[in-house]
Amino acid sequence: MKNFAKLFPILNQYTYLNTAASGLLSVPVMEWRQDHDLDFLVQGSILKENQATVLTSVREKVGALFSCAPNRVALVPNFSYGFNTLLEGITAHKKVLLLEGDYPSVNWPFESRDFSISYVKIAVDIESRVEDAFKKAQPDIFAFSLVQWLDGLKIDQQFLKDLKTKYPDTLFFADGTQFLGTAVFDFDTSGLDVVGASCYKWMNAGYGNGLFLFKEAVAQRVAPKTTGFNSLQGKYKPQEGTFIGRFEPGHQDTLNYGSLGKAIDVINDIGMPEIENRIQAMSALAKAAFLERGLIDTAIASRADHASFFNITGDENLINTLASNDIIAIARGSGVRVGFHYFNTEEDVAALLEVLDQS
Repeated sequence: MKNFAKLFPILNQYTYLNTAASGLLSVPVMEWRQDHDLDFLVQGSILKENQATVLTSVREKVGALFSCAPNRVALVPNFSYGFNTLLEGITAHKKVLLLEGDYPSVNWPFESRDFSISYVKIAVDIESRVEDAFKKAQPDIFAFSLVQWLDGLKIDQQFLKDLKTKYPDTLFFADGTQFLGTAVFDFDTSGLDVVGASCYKWMNAGYGNGLFLFKEAVAQRVAPKTTGFNSLQGKYKPQEGTFIGRFEPGHQDTLNYGSLGKAIDVINDIGMPEIENRIQAMSALAKAAFLERGLIDTAIASRADHASFFNITGDENLINTLASNDIIAIARGSGVRVGFHYFNTEEDVAALLEVLDQS
């Protein structure tokens, strides 16, 4: 088995179960960042003359990884920036369906604007609840997180695809921050019109970079007003008013977006299928152990798929106990959130269980 501690040195010191809050920085990404800033130090504006080449390369890497043409990939500083830009291009008074208690960066931008909003309560039968809501009043927009931030509940991809087939006129906007980087994902064949994500979590790309993927038809229905000189620069933004240019109006940071490109190189070196398989194995092992100990709701076991993190029974005392045993997790909602990425091992699960059994 690959020694991931060489890739992420923090693993030599801690059992890291907090990727759902903050991903790790890998050695290749760190070295790329050092080289970039050293080049900037000695080259100044000469380095920035290659900005378009760097950003084009990153855009193409994102598109290849998630099966989306590069001219439909926008590079943004984070999900919230891109999502607010998107919503500014939508005529108000649209009917919007949201999930009650979804991540604030999904719900707040709608709630702060003039939309007609209805909500679906998040529960283990989330798909049937959403389908019922569509039947009662087809929304113009359905916006949601692919994976719920508090407990890892994952909405079924095939359900979303089937629902989109039934309601083709509804725009499906998804936050993929807790999903992208954990599984093979083909955007073009998905039921989603827009997927956005910050990339500092499961893609391990560091802070200050994010992405948005768009289906072709979105540009005909959304008209963001944001613009600037950079909105027309680069291979995929040939003229002012290009759709993705609306999401990239100013100077782009080659350090942060280059970090995303290098992080994708790391993902490709390991292989997304291998990453998905490792995450599924760790998640299944942890889920079974948590259910056996009564640490998670038994209803979760009824779902065919779940994300790679869980909210287990515990409080701040448990967080402190875990920390004293060099296990990094975080309090979320009514419990303690623990997550497993491809670099986690059976030994990590065992270390967590040992502490839980003693607490």
